[in-house]
Amino acid sequence: MTNTILKHQHPLTEYINRLKRGQALLQDTPENVLEVVGILKSYGVVMDAYYKNLLYIADHQFLVLFPFFKYFNGEITWGKLLRHWWHDRINFEYAEYCMRTMMWHGGGGLDAYLDSQEFRKRSQPAILAKIKHNFFIQGVQQLFPEFLPEQVRLFAYYSALGQFWQVMCPMFLDLSDRYDRGEIKSIPQVVQHILDALVAAANLPITYSVKIDGKVYEIIPKSAGLTFLADTAVPYVEAVFFRGTPFPGTVSYNAQAQAISPDQGRFEYGALYADPLPIGGAGIPPTQLMQDMRHYLPEYLHEVYRKTRRGEDDLRVQICQTFQKSMFCVTTAAILGLAPHPLNTTDPKEQKANQAYLENWMDRFMTSRLVGVNS
Repeated sequence: MTNTILKHQHPLTEYINRLKRGQALLQDTPENVLEVVGILKSYGVVMDAYYKNLLYIADHQFLVLFPFFKYFNGEITWGKLLRHWWHDRINFEYAEYCMRTMMWHGGGGLDAYLDSQEFRKRSQPAILAKIKHNFFIQGVQQLFPEFLPEQVRLFAYYSALGQFWQVMCPMFLDLSDRYDRGEIKSIPQVVQHILDALVAAANLPITYSVKIDGKVYEIIPKSAGLTFLADTAVPYVEAVFFRGTPFPGTVSYNAQAQAISPDQGRFEYGALYADPLPIGGAGIPPTQLMQDMRHYLPEYLHEVYRKTRRGEDDLRVQICQTFQKSMFCVTTAAILGLAPHPLNTTDPKEQKANQAYLENWMDRFMTSRLVGVNS
């Protein structure tokens, strides 16, 4: 009987047992706590800029087809323009990359709503109001009736991701504050902090409206029933943590080469799978995020990087490795929050359901960086 049980053990049983014992996917060490909290502090600062720009674009650049100054948040000065051209700025392009990845993979109630007749009914008045003085675009709309509704869907995702990050940003900054006060001392405490914040925000409504010529048009009303956890958090984790998109230059886009699976559900290009070594190369979107975070590293984390063998020569790679550690903590919180039953249950039926649930997660982690970040 023992041999039979061992034969069917999952290769990542160690991590299943960790979760059942109240631990996390990431090993609990003082070094990991310092790195995770420090990188999430930096990420929180960058995310603050990201979400504000996404909401600005959704609210003030609605159906502006050539938004030359969309990254300026309505404040256009020569100084900001020169910094923009010199690339001495926040890379808002990465926020758009996440948004477009989330939209492309879809999933959740938001994706379903944007394909509904109610969305079409609500978006049409806003479209007509926006283009009523633009005869050229009116002609385009006549020829391609799906063009502008698809743009409205895009702006809805700008707003939805902005609202999601608006909740996550203070969560990470508060974590840093608690660490500074000595309240956070372990990885399980980090995970619990994230889990508590996710649960508290779970039912926050996701809505979207635009103001055109003084009139407000509701694109996603509160009555649509879209909420933070089910309709933004879960699809975001699926799209950005797991699936992602293949990075140009690292895999062939040639259809004949068949290097990219035609099944989006089998994509493994997300943050939990990405090889940190190419970070810094052209065509690697996370390079932009790592570049942004390097400007806001807490001194205690920056000092850790300086003491490594290469010092700051591979700083972006080191930041990426730490960032992956932090994302496994966020994923742990998501796993705990979505579990069918408490993982410490003593009910045999509930234990069986939890085991199947956790093994399903571990199947997806087989080719991830899970073992690497713990080595």
